[in-house]
Amino acid sequence: MQAVVLRGNQNGYQLVLDQAASFKAIEETLRELLDNLAADANATKSISFDVISNHRLLTAEQNQALEKIFSDYDHFQIHKVIPDVITIDDAIHIKEQDNVHLATQTIRNGQTLELKGDVLYLGVINEGGRLLTTGNIYIMGTCLGILQAGYPSSEGKVVIGDLQHAQQVRIGEQISIVETDQPAQGSQTVAYVNDLHVLEYGQLSDLKTINPRIYHQMGG
Repeated sequence: MQAVVLRGNQNGYQLVLDQAASFKAIEETLRELLDNLAADANATKSISFDVISNHRLLTAEQNQALEKIFSDYDHFQIHKVIPDVITIDDAIHIKEQDNVHLATQTIRNGQTLELKGDVLYLGVINEGGRLLTTGNIYIMGTCLGILQAGYPSSEGKVVIGDLQHAQQVRIGEQISIVETDQPAQGSQTVAYVNDLHVLEYGQLSDLKTINPRIYHQMGG
């Protein structure tokens, strides 16, 4: 995939950033792409672009760098930047809208934090520690231990976050040993139970398909 890909749809134009590309490559490709568009004889009206950053959360400096590139073109501007990641603001929105428990404490080896309902976790779960709840789990902290959503037997729940270092993920009665199953790297992994009652991993970008109810609950 190119560092930046131009796409058009019924809502306008999108610039999709390759999450694996360096930001320098993105800047260079974006400028080349805009140069080509500006050279088009039809590019005489103002065009706004949605920038889709996928699983890349741009820093303030990177956003400013993109704005600077666009400032060199009279007819082009950024409408909005759309990251496909959970941010702290998203997490606060989830908590406020859906009565999610906010947990920040450290869970040490041999300890279990047991809650009811959905949990937004911002702390550290050490190896041998366990977070257990009846609802969904949104991990914004660090997990080196065990996560269990949907306790004791609800398979319709999900675990979302960076799960690559967790010892074990459980949903209801289904268990995944992370070292064996290897969820994707990054903070946007979704653990869920599929139609065959097997726990598997997907990406947050696929949540609408994986679990439409939770997708809409998160504001999708």
